[in-house]
Amino acid sequence: MPQQRETRRAIFLDRDGVINRAIVRAGRPFSPRTLEALEILPGVPEALSDLRRAGFMLIVVTNQPDIARGLMDAAQVERLNAALQSRLGFDQILVCPHDTADGCACRKPKPGLLLRAAETWGIHLPESYMVGDRKGDMEAGTRARCRTVFLAHGYDEPQPERADLCVKSLLEAVPWIVQPKPPLGKGSP
Repeated sequence: MPQQRETRRAIFLDRDGVINRAIVRAGRPFSPRTLEALEILPGVPEALSDLRRAGFMLIVVTNQPDIARGLMDAAQVERLNAALQSRLGFDQILVCPHDTADGCACRKPKPGLLLRAAETWGIHLPESYMVGDRKGDMEAGTRARCRTVFLAHGYDEPQPERADLCVKSLLEAVPWIVQPKPPLGKGSP
């Protein structure tokens, strides 16, 4: 019996710096730790609405190493995610609670969270997009064979070597994302 072809398309979204404002200290982005510090970025609700209307699933894939570092507990992260979920209605929010030294498969730049969502939802990765504000987001998207959108916020850290689109906001990326493109081939990122 032939396998069912993946037919769904998704927008994989990093959380901090894409959906909500990252807390920038010394040029580096950090996660908010309280509901009071959680601020949805301008244009995000409209962008998500436009992407959903265009037929994309909306899946958040976020590294939250503050859990492994003991700076936050999983319940705090869940409260922040629940607040975003109730206001923005994602299809799923996936969290990597590990730090780099843990060597897990789910921490970006590894593509584990994207691959898990693709398997769960039947997502066709070459017709999907990874939107992020850090080098690891772009690497995870490329490794998962998605198109990549980099939100350039000028952080004082290494920038991605490549992205399919570089813009300042999710809303700015929407027109490019929703325009038809030829499918990525097997050898494409």
